[in-house]
Amino acid sequence: MADHTAFPPAPVAVTFAGAGPGAAAHLTLGAWRALQEADVVIHDRLVGDEVLALIPPHVRRIDVGKEGFGPSTAQSTIDATLVAEALTGARVVRLKGGDCGIFGRLDEEIEALEAARLSFTILPGLTSASVAAASIGQSLTRRGRNRALRIVTGHDMAGFAEQDWRGMARAGEVAAIYMGKKSSRFIQGRLMMHGAAGETPVTVVENVSRPDQRVIAATLSTLPEAVAQVDGPAVLLYGLEPRRARVALTELKEASA
Repeated sequence: MADHTAFPPAPVAVTFAGAGPGAAAHLTLGAWRALQEADVVIHDRLVGDEVLALIPPHVRRIDVGKEGFGPSTAQSTIDATLVAEALTGARVVRLKGGDCGIFGRLDEEIEALEAARLSFTILPGLTSASVAAASIGQSLTRRGRNRALRIVTGHDMAGFAEQDWRGMARAGEVAAIYMGKKSSRFIQGRLMMHGAAGETPVTVVENVSRPDQRVIAATLSTLPEAVAQVDGPAVLLYGLEPRRARVALTELKEASA
């Protein structure tokens, strides 16, 4: 006879939560609840101030921020901190900017927990590409335009990241390029080398969803100059232009006709 004894699930040692790109309005209800129930929050540098302000005062915070080409907490230190805090029995929330599964080194931290036989759960968050596209009044996919969406990085551990440039250069393609500021000229050269038109729109969205968000409408031919104006973290929306700019351009052409 089968044993149908029900065993209670093991308590979750670490909750990975996506904080969205910055604004508290983009935090999920599940992530907010996890913050309210946490004993300690281990957070990234890019978590928005509005989101950090939602953490109750009694909750301990540990900043393990990383900065591209700048001061950063070593990944091994982050892994060790996660394990050490979870082993105390504390309710740990690992709070990552955007969505924790997109360029968030999630797998490395999960593997550290698994090695220590610690359980985890994942609460996805809104990634910067989705929020940036919404902020310029565009969708990331559109019937008759692009059958796929690429989310790529401008650089990886080996340097500037190589991509399927020939595929990206096709007319109508859309890509969200993360960490692409320093590699913008490289990206421009690779795409144009593979046939991309210089007038292909590229929108630079700096500090996505934050009070100081800035949108710069550019083209592939002017991308490096546009990126040179940007100080904060930015997403490059290749193949998309701000809807207001497109409307304004249409009106200008009609007026001059």
